[in-house]
Amino acid sequence: MVIRITQTEKNNPPGKLADAEIHFTEGVLEGLKLIGFGVWERRTGGGRNVTFPARQYVVNGERRSFTLLRPIADATAQDRIREAILEAYAEYEEKAAVAS
Repeated sequence: MVIRITQTEKNNPPGKLADAEIHFTEGVLEGLKLIGFGVWERRTGGGRNVTFPARQYVVNGERRSFTLLRPIADATAQDRIREAILEAYAEYEEKAAVAS
């Protein structure tokens, strides 16, 4: 798989640094991509966070969402993809700094 990073324009919404996509390069998902990941600056400062693709719905007038990519059994399974996206973003930042 390959992770593609697209920087957000004009820091809108505030705190969002980039969007990320996962492009599958082999296996039954080859030729497909999974979109909807976001790279955000942590509100508490110091560090970054990744949000996963989600679907919104309304219950009693309250907007909620559920993540579309979920672990089957191991709750830490999402950490691997989160770390891979953060690494891809760090590489993207390094390349952008060299190009400037």
